[in-house]
Amino acid sequence: MCLACGCCGLCSLAGTVTRRSARLAYCGLFGFSLIIAWILREVAAPLMEKIPWINDFVHTPTKEWFQTSAVLRVSLGNFLFFTIFAVTMIGIKTQKDIRDGWHHGGWIVKIICWALLVVLMFFLPNSVISVYETLSKFGSGLFLLVQVIILLDFTHTWNDAWVAKDEQFWYIALLVVSIVCYLVTFAFSGLLFYWFNPSGHDCSLNVFFIVMTMILAFAFAVIALHPQVSGSLLPASVISVYCAYLCYCGLSSEPRDYGCNGLHNHTAAVSTGTLILGMLTTVLSVIYSAVRAGSSTTFLSPPTSPRTGSEKPLLESKDVEEGQKDEKKDEGRPVTYSYTFFHLIFALASMYSAMLLTGWTSSTKDSEELVDVGWPSVWVRICTEWITAGLYVWTLLAPIFFPDREF
Repeated sequence: MCLACGCCGLCSLAGTVTRRSARLAYCGLFGFSLIIAWILREVAAPLMEKIPWINDFVHTPTKEWFQTSAVLRVSLGNFLFFTIFAVTMIGIKTQKDIRDGWHHGGWIVKIICWALLVVLMFFLPNSVISVYETLSKFGSGLFLLVQVIILLDFTHTWNDAWVAKDEQFWYIALLVVSIVCYLVTFAFSGLLFYWFNPSGHDCSLNVFFIVMTMILAFAFAVIALHPQVSGSLLPASVISVYCAYLCYCGLSSEPRDYGCNGLHNHTAAVSTGTLILGMLTTVLSVIYSAVRAGSSTTFLSPPTSPRTGSEKPLLESKDVEEGQKDEKKDEGRPVTYSYTFFHLIFALASMYSAMLLTGWTSSTKDSEELVDVGWPSVWVRICTEWITAGLYVWTLLAPIFFPDREF
């Protein structure tokens, strides 16, 4: 099986994982789980048809139903793996905690546990998978919110890094990138009008979505450049591009028989492109959260961490080796990010990736054809766009409304 071969490859690399590379190792395991889910989505249907507790219907479901079930079962195993870690890591304050070693080490054991969880999910009845599929839609919404926070953090960090250089070249670079992003936003909005507002149809809803996206992009620039707001054009332009992308994802998810979906004749290609972009965005956001978690100033940090660096070290004999002294000092250092929140991101990302791979469809309906698009997917993406806009505007206006607080 591809799962067994992949696990052997992961185990061979597990011994090379160090404390510093552990976060990226979790990203690698998450990425590997997506590959497994994608492979099973394509090849597992004939095998699952022969499993009695999965194919327990009077009439055998369609191939699409088994594909959806395979993805959800891999996702559930992944979700349980990271959720267990999130729960067991609650309350870790310093590296002296024994659980800190479990977070960073024991990779061969962890890979085996992950593989066993994924395999065990294929022994569960369909009713359990159906419940998980429903919960995944809510969990995916939470992950989309996390993605927005990560994007906001990234844009502000990018802007601050270039401004801190305090050189004319970097100011010009900020302006050029901002202008390019806005040109892309409005040019892409023009394409959306062409694709999703065909002549001969009343497409007022699509027009509303597109016009709202353009208004939001313009409002971002106006608010960010207002004298009383300490904003910048770069974050406003990047958020505008992201909102235009979300608008496109929402419109392209409209039903195939909807007359205002001008891409309905190329739904397969559009769905594949949207899927690849969505998966790439998911992986990048998870990797970025892992990298940013290494800094104590990020939103992934625990709210309070004991400052043990100022404490007096224990008395040690003079014949103790210098390396052992450093190791004992390191054990008392505070953790630089919340391990629980770190694993929770992966758990929610597992749910979201399953929704992407299955097209937000329901695995409980034995229908002739499972359509990979629909109005729930449309509104999820459109609402995500509006939430993104609201959060960004809040980051600009909050310091004015609450001047005594730090943001």
